[in-house]
Amino acid sequence: MDLGVSRAGGGTSRTVAVVGGGIAGLAAAWELTGGSAGPGPSTPRVVVLEAADRVGGKIRTESFEGGPVDLGPDGFLGRRPEAADLCRELGLSEALRPIGTAGAAVFARGRRRPLPDGLFVGIPTRFWPVARSGVLGPKGSLRLLLDVVAPRPDSRGPLGDRAVGPLVARKLGGRVVEVLVDPLMGGIHAGGVGDMSTAASYPLLLALAQRRGSFMRSLRQALARGAAGAPVAATDDGDGDGDHGDSADDADGGDAPATEAPLFYSLEGGLERLTDRLAAVLAERDVEIRTESPVELLDRTGPGWVLHTPEGPVVADGLVLALPASGAAALLEGHDAEAGRLLAGIEYASVSVLTFAFSDGVVPTDELYGTGLLVPHGTAVPARRSDGDDPVGVFSDDDSFLVTACTYLSQKWPHLERPGSVLIRASVGRADDERAAVLSDAQLVERVLAELRILLGVAGRPQASAVTRWKGAFPQYRVHHLLRVTGIESALRRLPATAVAGASYRGVGIPACVASGRAAATTVLDAMAEQPSEAGPG
Repeated sequence: MDLGVSRAGGGTSRTVAVVGGGIAGLAAAWELTGGSAGPGPSTPRVVVLEAADRVGGKIRTESFEGGPVDLGPDGFLGRRPEAADLCRELGLSEALRPIGTAGAAVFARGRRRPLPDGLFVGIPTRFWPVARSGVLGPKGSLRLLLDVVAPRPDSRGPLGDRAVGPLVARKLGGRVVEVLVDPLMGGIHAGGVGDMSTAASYPLLLALAQRRGSFMRSLRQALARGAAGAPVAATDDGDGDGDHGDSADDADGGDAPATEAPLFYSLEGGLERLTDRLAAVLAERDVEIRTESPVELLDRTGPGWVLHTPEGPVVADGLVLALPASGAAALLEGHDAEAGRLLAGIEYASVSVLTFAFSDGVVPTDELYGTGLLVPHGTAVPARRSDGDDPVGVFSDDDSFLVTACTYLSQKWPHLERPGSVLIRASVGRADDERAAVLSDAQLVERVLAELRILLGVAGRPQASAVTRWKGAFPQYRVHHLLRVTGIESALRRLPATAVAGASYRGVGIPACVASGRAAATTVLDAMAEQPSEAGPG
């Protein structure tokens, strides 16, 4: 199925193939065709090859109970500019909608508790707000107090990388990691912080860990100076082509000054408006977008490539691989063993998103704080439950919650309000929890509803529900991830005008993926400028 016009654009016969039609691939095609300036005399012909029957990847909007609802990411960071800027370049400024409320809660010590002020992705910067909140309990609070009265020095010298969890636990205690840091940071990647790369997620922490004195004070001072900047892995509820973490991203512990951009944006009518509009403008630029066109094999031809698809071969001078690292590995392993091996080593987690519409009165919205609720990994389902909490016997005696986060969509995004209904979204699954994979959709709905009765006090059945499974959607940034990425990029320089893009490399979330796609396009254009023009049009 073609969405574009199959002819060369501009004044050149050179062709660039973009494999993958998610936001990173579409952003690459946008940059290849001139970005906001538009095509010029040297603009190459661009062909986008997407295996699915639609573009947009995990940005997916569908009608749900009378209006559009996002089933992948539901928003993106406003303080990182790439996605908002792209919306404006595409004429979508009027559709941008800021987040409607701030803050979130965590299920700690048997009940919902508002996250304390002064958190940076779950890491406290002040003692008293955390102590007063009760989220850590007496022992956890006392351990945190040690950072103020008797700071613990780092036991290692400077390192290029280390895991977030152990780093923060040594400074502030394991309870901080378990209740605050892991639900927020881990939720972003659908994984845990026990082996999450600090350099690839929040590199500022590496430098702060080497300082003498209070870790919280050092972090607070660095944030006041703006030293944190935009974290490498800053996210918008997800992988840029998808979403997870939900309320985790709304809880950075402070409102933006009036002069700053909103913390998060969404789009009136759903985020798929962004990818649909991008695809339409690309078609106007004579970009050929082929859906249901997987690349089955990649061959070399002179200084370029031949991409074999069910519709026939595409001959290209340049190549952007904007698909998961595992897919890129399969295509490249025969051309550069090192690139294939490094790409294949990036692991992924699967999650499911359940969207519910409840009638007014079924959900006690007056008791729900902020944008959502985080559930720390391994939180035990309370042993004492009323019969109504488990009507179909879904819990075992030593069970833990499957839900990792709930988002109150109707509160988070005012434009999603439905008269007479409340929209709730629940996320389940992470790298070390595949329980949802063995449940049918119906079983998963019943299990999550039983948990929502305990977590949120839901008192009835939903009017409607939707289950969306994102298999292998979330790359795991293990320790030394950036060394792996640097190795991949170095290996690709041995191949003809080739680059990779997407959430697998230098940041998850829509803004990071837009930046990745545009950077990959620039890399390919620069490499093509140095090679002779021998490959013909596809």
